[in-house]
Amino acid sequence: MDRLDQLRSFLRVAELGSFTAAAEQLGLPKASVSLAVQRLEAELGVQLLHRTTRRVRLSADGAQFQQRARDLLDDMEDLQGMFRRDTGQLKGRLRVDMSSGLARQWMIPHLPGFLDRHPGLEIELSGTDRRVDLVREGFDCVLRVGPLDDNTLVARPIGAMHIVNCASPGYLAAHGVPRSVEDLATHALVHYVGTLGQRSPGFEYHDGQGYRSVPMRGAVTVNSGEAYSAAALAGLGIIQVPRLGARQALAAGQLVEVLPDCVAEPMPVTLLYAQRRHLPRRVSAFMDWVAELLGPELARRD
Repeated sequence: MDRLDQLRSFLRVAELGSFTAAAEQLGLPKASVSLAVQRLEAELGVQLLHRTTRRVRLSADGAQFQQRARDLLDDMEDLQGMFRRDTGQLKGRLRVDMSSGLARQWMIPHLPGFLDRHPGLEIELSGTDRRVDLVREGFDCVLRVGPLDDNTLVARPIGAMHIVNCASPGYLAAHGVPRSVEDLATHALVHYVGTLGQRSPGFEYHDGQGYRSVPMRGAVTVNSGEAYSAAALAGLGIIQVPRLGARQALAAGQLVEVLPDCVAEPMPVTLLYAQRRHLPRRVSAFMDWVAELLGPELARRD
């Protein structure tokens, strides 16, 4: 049994939690599957599985190895099929990351259509507002909104998100509707920062010559997109948010646009992936789909 067969045996046992069930699915004797895993553990010098009379479960090392082994087998299948004419049959696991708001409002509603076209794919979707370590955490690609701070990754720009200023009807009823930047002196801003403890730049806008910012008071500072929108809905102040993310709330009347001629600079939207000589077809196809689907919602970045 070669190394790839050993990996297949290990992965099937890990997924099913049983040597017997794994052997049945692989069409192999149980002893062969058990021996394959034992040899793999011996070669690696670690215990991948904890075995009891009732069940089999992954060790901590086994859990880490499982992710890398699955990626390796997916890449092998991709390599074997790189010259096939039928490029629609994609298989394997895709691990992607984006903001929680994009994941909830945009990605997940459209994901069924993509998976219908590629039923052999499995998606692991991380929806978080922190900057993940793409390489260390094993992501195939990330969709990032905002300026980039990592030049070790390959960047594929796909556009920029228009920004809208908005507040809740209740907030505007209590504080009035601002008609100019000068009116903001009597208003509150919900402050957004990447890390709590940082200082917010204030209200950002274009004055006809360039982008400026004006400091504003505000009792609440948040570091997540979901909390940012929730604070506005609760009447805590004005927010400056991508129009795509506020579309549903604006349409429902839960938020109201203000100062439409004084908006912040559009936020760049970029797909990032690790430096690889040959990008797996499943990753390339996913990024093409994202760019095609999200592109009409974005402003061009010249």
